[in-house]
Amino acid sequence: MKEQEIGYISNYFGNIEVAIIEMTKGTLEAGDTVHFKGKTTDFTTTVSSMQIEHEQVEKVKKNDSLGLKVSEKVRKTDKVFKVID
Repeated sequence: MKEQEIGYISNYFGNIEVAIIEMTKGTLEAGDTVHFKGKTTDFTTTVSSMQIEHEQVEKVKKNDSLGLKVSEKVRKTDKVFKVID
């Protein structure tokens, strides 16, 4: 399973389980699988919905800042990887 680092977590809202991801390279689309990795974080999830400024988007690219619903807690500075089949 190959992975490409695409960004990092800049914030996390536990009450609504949303991670804010800063994209540093590549693209991310609905349906892609992402891997969150940090000191105490290590899980994968499928991207179901993404938002930029409260607007639903299907694809994001480098330099975008997006909100992503996650199933587990993430922490600031955790790395975000896109899983490549």
